[in-house]
Amino acid sequence: MPDLPRAELNRAFISLIVTLVLMAALLFGAAGSLSWGHGWAFMIVFVLLILASMAALWRLNPEIFVARARPTGQGTKGWDRVLMPILLIAFAAILPVAGLDDGRFHWAPATGAWVILGYLLLVIGFAGTAWAQAVNRHFEPSVRIQSDRDHHVVATGPYAYVRHPGYSFASLMAVGIAWSLGSWWALLPAVVVIAVLALRTNLEDATLQRELPGYAEFARNTRFKWIPGVW
Repeated sequence: MPDLPRAELNRAFISLIVTLVLMAALLFGAAGSLSWGHGWAFMIVFVLLILASMAALWRLNPEIFVARARPTGQGTKGWDRVLMPILLIAFAAILPVAGLDDGRFHWAPATGAWVILGYLLLVIGFAGTAWAQAVNRHFEPSVRIQSDRDHHVVATGPYAYVRHPGYSFASLMAVGIAWSLGSWWALLPAVVVIAVLALRTNLEDATLQRELPGYAEFARNTRFKWIPGVW
């Protein structure tokens, strides 16, 4: 493999470590205890899913480590510079809300089958997002026309079924995180995540139809944005 992707892979591991430390602080700080079982189970599963995803992407599309290393690129849309922080905050908020709910105060804990369903959605969300990243070299964090990277329409993998699979799978992941952590209250920030992703989907889709050659035809052939037959 070329040196640059290896360097980015090293940076990805460093970023992963920092992310895990911050996640643990949000989870167990809110729970007020290190003995919160749902918190530890989630962290273990999350690490395993992240490592599996990184291993698959390193094999299938190592360029993605370079593409996703930049939070924003040249030409990032102004509205996305507003939506991205809101999305990140809402995603992060799922963790402390779950910690307060299931780990400390037990306001409305989700138990049994709901936790299992949460992990199922989490795994599907991770796998689907990795699938989209594996086939799409343009899967950057921000919304822009990547004229510097030969931006073109991708119609393979999950994009053969819906136009924005990354967002639909991320929505499943948000709900899955809340339930796998044993919390109903954590669904509130998860709903905010889904709402922002839906807004971002519409804005991005309109941008691509206007500015990316071939996308309007792709949109006519691939009718649905998130869920085949629904939307």
